[in-house]
Amino acid sequence: MPVKQYHYEQLLAEYSNCENAILLLKQYRPYLEMMPSMRRAQESLITIPLPNIRIREPVSPSSPTGLTASQGEVIGLPCEIAILMCDPEWKVKMGEEIFVFIHRPGEDFSSLLRRWRQTQLWLSHGYEWIMPLHYQYIIGEGSDSIYPLFVIFEETPERIRRGLTGAALPFLVQKTVSVPEEDPQESSEEILSSPE
Repeated sequence: MPVKQYHYEQLLAEYSNCENAILLLKQYRPYLEMMPSMRRAQESLITIPLPNIRIREPVSPSSPTGLTASQGEVIGLPCEIAILMCDPEWKVKMGEEIFVFIHRPGEDFSSLLRRWRQTQLWLSHGYEWIMPLHYQYIIGEGSDSIYPLFVIFEETPERIRRGLTGAALPFLVQKTVSVPEEDPQESSEEILSSPE
């Protein structure tokens, strides 16, 4: 069964939740060990689905990265989820940042890898996080310690697994759940498009 949009959306929704993000990190011990406190695990992570950053200084097209942005411009990172470490006692953001990339339907290895490379390029400039509303009090300045985590499916083509292994990039394989007979989104689209 090929990976469908439903499978992608399912994992994006699942790992946007802090508890499930912790379960994801438990599958890759080196990242789990970065958490400031296992006793207060939920207070030690901030998850930001489809994250945005604000560029602190202008980036000219002549920069080594070839990117361009004006000061204060908001950029959407091409990853699914950013996981930021947070000191549960002092309520301050720590240095390590983990970026989760979920394999998208129809995406090949070069596109998946390019999303990580693009993220690296943007984060090589001064930035701050656009924090979720309930974390507005935390100063979201950028970090130099960024780490990727790729989430692929059992049905993901073998060449992508080989590519991630060859590039020494960590990945986890997730099972797909069966697609419901009637996807509510498809039903609502049919209702909206049906003639009166």
